[in-house]
Amino acid sequence: MTPFNYSTNLSEITGVNIFFKLECFQKTGSFKFRGAYNKLFSNKERLSNGVITASAGNHAQGVALASKKLGIDCTVVMPERAPLPKISATRGYGSKILLQGEGYDEAFAKANKICDKEGKTFIPAFDDYEVIAGQGTIALEIFEETNDIDVILVPVGGGGLISGIATYIKEKNPKVKVVGVQTNKINPVAKGHKTNENAIKEEWVSKPDEEVRTIADGIAVKKPGKKTMPIINRYVDDMVSVAEEDIAEAILLLLERNKIMVEGAGAVGLAALLKGELEVDGKNLVAVLSGGNIDVNMISRIIQRGLAKAGRITRIYTVVYDKPGALKNILNLISDTGANILSIQHIRKDPRLSLGMVGVDFDLETRDEEHINKLIDYLKTQGYKVQRK
Repeated sequence: MTPFNYSTNLSEITGVNIFFKLECFQKTGSFKFRGAYNKLFSNKERLSNGVITASAGNHAQGVALASKKLGIDCTVVMPERAPLPKISATRGYGSKILLQGEGYDEAFAKANKICDKEGKTFIPAFDDYEVIAGQGTIALEIFEETNDIDVILVPVGGGGLISGIATYIKEKNPKVKVVGVQTNKINPVAKGHKTNENAIKEEWVSKPDEEVRTIADGIAVKKPGKKTMPIINRYVDDMVSVAEEDIAEAILLLLERNKIMVEGAGAVGLAALLKGELEVDGKNLVAVLSGGNIDVNMISRIIQRGLAKAGRITRIYTVVYDKPGALKNILNLISDTGANILSIQHIRKDPRLSLGMVGVDFDLETRDEEHINKLIDYLKTQGYKVQRK
């Protein structure tokens, strides 16, 4: 069982009573272990030839650990560009690792060839009823903590997590509203739910050769499941999509206010709440923080995006005379507003500049958007033409 916590500070910020189901504290760092273990445990006697799966991250680790605990031989095919920490973690659970291709599709094809050749059992990441049932244990645990829930926010990739959660919740209490959240970079389930069609259409799906980069890589699934889509259309009340900047802001807020580190996919529920498009004021809301396996090399970049979205950092450009004391004057004015100067860059090669003038970029630490607007307005009253970058 993973922790279930009430967030006082984020409840005050959002105007709802917000609880977090902390699957980022789950074994292997994500909810994926639940479905993998249920699938393997339910079929243990039929897996003498071992299992195989294809994954670049959380599902790989979930299957690897479940196999180790049940004494089942496991092979994981991962893309050649899979993050090294995830490769090492999966190998650390005792699984055999094969690297194949640039992305998931090639790894998946390789895994299926091995299945056919060696008689192994393929373990799907989401489009499987036993995997879905395993993920649904999250909802069971939530109801063991409280029955007073109005809304639950669930990250959605291929749909296994929300299918399991929604099925249990709607059977337990149909009045609870289940809302799925995707990144607007890739949201085929949201498109399918909008039309209420179970048959997957090509216009929902990213092209196989279309590269999609998102900080919510854990839910960057190009094609929803054939089994999950009908469940979602039956039980899920709404689907929303959020922008990359909203996700980055949610990650930063969780780090600062709750000291919780989540990956992009795990933060999309809070991002949707912060976006302000959900009619949930005063309600009791649960956000499933589905995973915490964030690449440490990405954290600084995500924090920078989150700070920028929140108006905590900004870049402005202006032009000053290229003479002694000119820079000092504007530095004093910026200081008067309470902004902190992080860096300064002179731009002398801009052909638009008049002779004797120099462009200057200022990277500034600010309090919020209101502070930025007041700073820019103040500099303009002092005769500076200011552009925000």
